[in-house]
Amino acid sequence: MGDQFKRATSVGEIITGFVISCFVVSLVYSYFSVSPGSFAAHRTSVFVDGGLNGQTSDMQGDDDHIISENIGEEHMKNKSSKATPMLLCDIGDRSDVCEIYSNVRIHGNSSSIFYTPDLTMDLGENKTWTMKPYTCKGDINVMEHVTAVTIKPLYASTEAPKCNIYHNITAIVFSKGIYAGINFFHDFSDVLIPLFITARQFKGEVQILMVDLQPIWIEKHKKFLDQISNYEIIDFNNENQVHCYPRVIVGLYSHGALIVDPSRTPSNDSMVDFARLIRRAYSLEREFATNLVDANKKRPRLLIIARNHTRKLINIDEVVAVGEEFGFEVAVNESSLHTNVEEFARMVNSFDVMVGVHGAGLTNEVFLPTNAVLVQIIPFGNIEWIGYTDYGLPALNMKLKYVQYCLSEEESTLTDLYPRDHAVFRDPESFHRKGWGAMAKVYLTQQNVKLNITRFKPVLTSALELLGDRNYVTWPDMSLCSNYGIRN
Repeated sequence: MGDQFKRATSVGEIITGFVISCFVVSLVYSYFSVSPGSFAAHRTSVFVDGGLNGQTSDMQGDDDHIISENIGEEHMKNKSSKATPMLLCDIGDRSDVCEIYSNVRIHGNSSSIFYTPDLTMDLGENKTWTMKPYTCKGDINVMEHVTAVTIKPLYASTEAPKCNIYHNITAIVFSKGIYAGINFFHDFSDVLIPLFITARQFKGEVQILMVDLQPIWIEKHKKFLDQISNYEIIDFNNENQVHCYPRVIVGLYSHGALIVDPSRTPSNDSMVDFARLIRRAYSLEREFATNLVDANKKRPRLLIIARNHTRKLINIDEVVAVGEEFGFEVAVNESSLHTNVEEFARMVNSFDVMVGVHGAGLTNEVFLPTNAVLVQIIPFGNIEWIGYTDYGLPALNMKLKYVQYCLSEEESTLTDLYPRDHAVFRDPESFHRKGWGAMAKVYLTQQNVKLNITRFKPVLTSALELLGDRNYVTWPDMSLCSNYGIRN
């Protein structure tokens, strides 16, 4: 989740506002998703090539040379002829995805994708589709900054742009949007996990064409991207060559915030598989956390993810001291936009327990070893379900162990800003009813945290117990606070 929730009075704050609004879309989608088999409830498959009129969502010669795959146009025609329909679009709550099975020609510089339709079907006169291949379609503000891609049927060979480069692999065209790169949560929730969902089935034999590419973001996540594709990434907007593929996927499939639903992936992949890929990408040494039964007096390690802006843990020294009192080797760290992902991943992977106040820093749970414990501190304000949806449920899906601690009024610095009989304390739901902005301004921006150490101690006891419990398989209802953090 974004770290800044001030009113948009500057460029930085406008970007922050974008982050919040996309987060809301992600959160609502995840929260109201039902069972893993409920895919049809959230997405509508539209055989665009089949002429289902009106169901297109908001998606409005001689060739030069052949690349190393060493194929030509005839091979592409034979390969694409096996697949029907030629164009299938999947309309979802978070994203729209079009899959094209045809002699597909991509000219990135003109934002155009051409394909040969089934001529037995009536597409209407000059029928084209436009879409913005980003996984935050409900956020109008951010989608304005995403380059639109146009999908155009070709009715005559003379209309086809000349192929410069042939490929015999699938291409995936997508945008990273404007959130990724400024917020670690959105890097994973909006791009990396949806890319894993979409591309995993190809086992590296897929090429990425990135819309709105930023080299610094590619470099930041290069280790991960190298696990997804064996080929160079193409800068879609600035590519003047016409690339031809037998199959193209435009957009990324998304199951929700930090979620991979096995029932909706071609290979039944899950967040456990995603975590394994992360460990492989960054050469993380530990697959499993320390089991205290077999630890031979080895001290378990506890990492506190610090926040230096909103929701800051102001008595962090006391938390470190009590952690050491419980026998943990304790460290404090904070990631930032400039953090080297590989180095930070290896550091996180060396710990058995990670503690942090709700926020984007908890996305680092993806680097923890299996059976490690995530302790999420939930700010005051009836936002337990947000914390559970964003980080608790993903933790359990990765086979981590999870404890959720909710602040009491006394542990919130809001007591320094508002009288105790104010609606901030007596009626938090009244702020939720006013909308996300009103709620976030108070409970996510104005609030810092001062833990009651005595009240927090049972959480550390629980973490130690969980590290010694090999058979922890319980999925508790953490949408409300656990017994250690329930408000009186």
